[in-house]
Amino acid sequence: MSNISESERDGQNRIVDLFRNKLGYEYMGNLKDRRNNSNIEVAQLRRFWATSKYTEDQKNAALDKLQKAANNLALGLFDRNKAVYSLLRFGVKVSTGVGEKHETIELINWALPFKNDFYIAEEVTINDKRPDIVLYVNGIALGVLELKKSTVSVSTGIRQNLDNQSSHFIEHFFSTVQLVMAGNASQGLHYGVVKTEEKYYLKWKEETHQDYELLERQLLQMCEKSRFLELIYDFMVYDRGFKKISRPHQYFGVKAAQERLKAHQGGVVFHTQGSGKSLTMVWLANWILENINEARLLIITDRDELDTQIKNVFEGVNQQIYRSKNGKDLIKTLNESKESLICSLVHKFGLKKRDSSSSTKNTNKRTDEEYEAYIKELMSELPKDFKAKGKIFVFVDECHRTQSGMLNRAMKQILPDSVFVGFTGTPLYKTDKMTTIENFGTLIHEYKFDEAVRDEVVLDLRYEARNVEQKLGSQDKIDDWFNSETMFLKENAKAELKSKWGTMQKILSSKSRLSKIAFSIVHDMHTIPRLKHGRGNALLVAGSIYEACKYYEIFVQMGFKKCAIVTSYTPQKKDLKGETVNDEEETQKIEQYEIYQKMLNGKDVDTFEAEVKDKFLKEPALMKLLIVVDKLLTGFDAPPCTYLYIDKSMQNHGLFQAICRVNRLHDEEKEFGYIIDYKDLFNSIALTIKDYTTGGFDELDKEDVAGLLKSRVQNGKSDFEAALEQVRVFCEPVAKPKDRADYVKYFVGDEAESEQKRTNRRNLYKYVSRLVTTFANIINSLDTLGYSSEQIEQLKNDVSHYSNTKEHIKLSSGDYIDLKSYEPAMRYLIDTYINAEDSEKVSALEDMTLVQLLVERGEVAIDALPDSIRQTQESVAETVENNVRRVIINEQDSNAIYFGKMSILLNELVSLRKQQSIEYAEHLKRIIELAKAVVNGGDAKDYPTGIKTKGKRALYDLLEGNEPLTDQVNETIITYKKHGWAGHSIKEKQIKNAIKSQVQDENKAQEILNLIKKHSEYTED
Repeated sequence: MSNISESERDGQNRIVDLFRNKLGYEYMGNLKDRRNNSNIEVAQLRRFWATSKYTEDQKNAALDKLQKAANNLALGLFDRNKAVYSLLRFGVKVSTGVGEKHETIELINWALPFKNDFYIAEEVTINDKRPDIVLYVNGIALGVLELKKSTVSVSTGIRQNLDNQSSHFIEHFFSTVQLVMAGNASQGLHYGVVKTEEKYYLKWKEETHQDYELLERQLLQMCEKSRFLELIYDFMVYDRGFKKISRPHQYFGVKAAQERLKAHQGGVVFHTQGSGKSLTMVWLANWILENINEARLLIITDRDELDTQIKNVFEGVNQQIYRSKNGKDLIKTLNESKESLICSLVHKFGLKKRDSSSSTKNTNKRTDEEYEAYIKELMSELPKDFKAKGKIFVFVDECHRTQSGMLNRAMKQILPDSVFVGFTGTPLYKTDKMTTIENFGTLIHEYKFDEAVRDEVVLDLRYEARNVEQKLGSQDKIDDWFNSETMFLKENAKAELKSKWGTMQKILSSKSRLSKIAFSIVHDMHTIPRLKHGRGNALLVAGSIYEACKYYEIFVQMGFKKCAIVTSYTPQKKDLKGETVNDEEETQKIEQYEIYQKMLNGKDVDTFEAEVKDKFLKEPALMKLLIVVDKLLTGFDAPPCTYLYIDKSMQNHGLFQAICRVNRLHDEEKEFGYIIDYKDLFNSIALTIKDYTTGGFDELDKEDVAGLLKSRVQNGKSDFEAALEQVRVFCEPVAKPKDRADYVKYFVGDEAESEQKRTNRRNLYKYVSRLVTTFANIINSLDTLGYSSEQIEQLKNDVSHYSNTKEHIKLSSGDYIDLKSYEPAMRYLIDTYINAEDSEKVSALEDMTLVQLLVERGEVAIDALPDSIRQTQESVAETVENNVRRVIINEQDSNAIYFGKMSILLNELVSLRKQQSIEYAEHLKRIIELAKAVVNGGDAKDYPTGIKTKGKRALYDLLEGNEPLTDQVNETIITYKKHGWAGHSIKEKQIKNAIKSQVQDENKAQEILNLIKKHSEYTED
């Protein structure tokens, strides 16, 4: 492992001082060279227990249980961490003798945080890994912090944490760790928990300690002793295979609600869509049950998915929740004191099963009649002497809905002393805002959409209204057609038919209009990089199930088959009764039925829907588009996507919830969610409205939707220009005339590789990728955005120049790992919009790295390099040297001795070239020989004939050229290795013991074990 640079060392010293002098953590020291570092430091834990009344037997039993839970490698990290968390949070139950009662041994004093012992340790080395800072409480490692200097991205620290949690490194250490952090002075602190993916790391935001720099400020806020323990105790959950921790707005929302509920007052929590409202409910509910005497909690939802999730999450923190079966059961449960946590689904009460063929009802929304049925059933089951036991708190999900107020009033009749808390993420109607406050109380905490965007909790939205022109043709001819088709009908029947199938509606639903929309969507699928290359997906909202079916039929006819319909419709033969008109015509119901049946292809609806939803989420390249009507637009079954196409009249709450399908985070490439509106819901085409708070959101409070939608094209222009300026400024230090050689000198150089140059290259790749993406978003609108033809040509040249420069730097530095010449977005742009002569093809490596090509083809491989590199022998030599050096660095761990020699040989060759002590042709010949040796894990002439494989050569080098011993150890490993041994402690120990019997040295056996983990010939069956 490389040493910490001076500037990084200074930063780490500063943070250690902060913990010691400002936060009061005791310094355990720099443990870089200490043996047997552990995530459970027994001496410190016993020190915490020293003043307790626990017996030695009880302490020993508790310690044994804790260590067994932490080291149970039969479980994965998630399950081990969960088992340890349970012991930390609830204590360890021990019994030291037969018949003796169980005693709970505390590992942490949660009630009195300052009664615990807090420690900080540096460079805690475990095997060959060394977390920068570890935070211990009572000797148990609860926090890990990776620090980087300001010029190195926090992402580097996050990835180190993730690497360390893998089975190949120190996964076992993280079984006790609760808070996983990475930070630097420029980007501040990012935090997560075990197995948190990089994209889901969070940033803390709080208005305190403003006189400190960002990183110090956030550490003071999060790692203050009582806050640190509170976050672990009250704000972590294990939810369906994922451990989660609170975001700042969730934490402060719960804290605000706690103060309100202590005073026995209710209110409203408004946290915008996608910001984790359901987990806020869970954390607050858990606090109520643990901190308010005789508290009982009733959670009312109208979505089965939320009901199920709440149940799962509560069970994740050892809380059992009771799901009421019906109105009678709920009243009975409230009248008894047995259950303290109850959830109730509105639609289980007095609601008739919906007509599956209905195209207008949404299974996620309840009507006034259904709420009335729910309340009526509750009232009918109410005994005359009914009185709910305990202190009742009621949570109502989606309290913005009109019916929730009705429900609230009825429940207050049943539970007159209860406290109501309403939760919503949907903007309130102007007319209902006061009513909601009257029903539930004033606002407890608010977190609006624009704030969530700023905090990167959700993505910003880009909006575009598309006008689908369609001529009506001759109105006289349309009327003549209608009259001829209905001539035998009586006037009242004709009027009824005309009302149902009015001329305008019929035309708007016509195949002509749908075909135009379908064509524009298919065009997007072939031109928008994220959709074209299967990294993103889209929903199309149709006006009816029939229109959804026609859309599907049109897409299939166009050859676009990566789509499916997901609606509430289930095709049944009984629907066709009375629908036959004549042998040549089909009614809409028949068409709908037949299209659906063809799509299902013999599968039942539920199976088909589950399959396409799963593919839509996990393999968007195979299922790019789902056509919906009401389903999948709200609730937990609503999948995130990148594009939402709307061809349905929607407004207010339904529209808001639908467009929030696209604001979920996904990966670095997804910067925005896109709304494409074919109904002009915001009147933007006619009125050129910019803030989109009228039209579709007319009845919502304007403040609640401020800044929700921004013009895709106009904001796309500013995004592109900002990205272009960012790249230009970043490349400004490159020496003039800024040709390819100048870029290579700045970003690669001719000296030894440095961290700064690696960081600069990573930033260059990131900035240029963003430039390409933003350019792709506006490429079809450049002329309408006010650019002249000369400017457009220059912009294309600029984008092409920077993209080619990026690929050139990748190749010259040895960073080139892409299997194609260009990233997909740039390939499309250049192929479609930029003349071939304006764009140099970067390489012709045919999906091979340069080193692979050198090994396979020798000097002929140089022809695959771009002209700009082949212009000088020096450029060719540097490019080849850097690529060979990168392979040596990457392979170093697999045979440090051999690749150390290769590194020396490479440096000697480079030195000879620079001193002009070797001819170019001879240099090229030698370096190709070196490349072959590097790729093959050694030159055959350097090893005995029996030492042929990479793994065996690495063993031979490690065993100092002892061939007989190498053969013995190799045979021993093959004999004793079992399936999946790498990362399995028991199986690893067996192999290590077998190796030790051969080498007679504990440390050497461990070295060999670490080495063979790097070679697939030993790890694979």
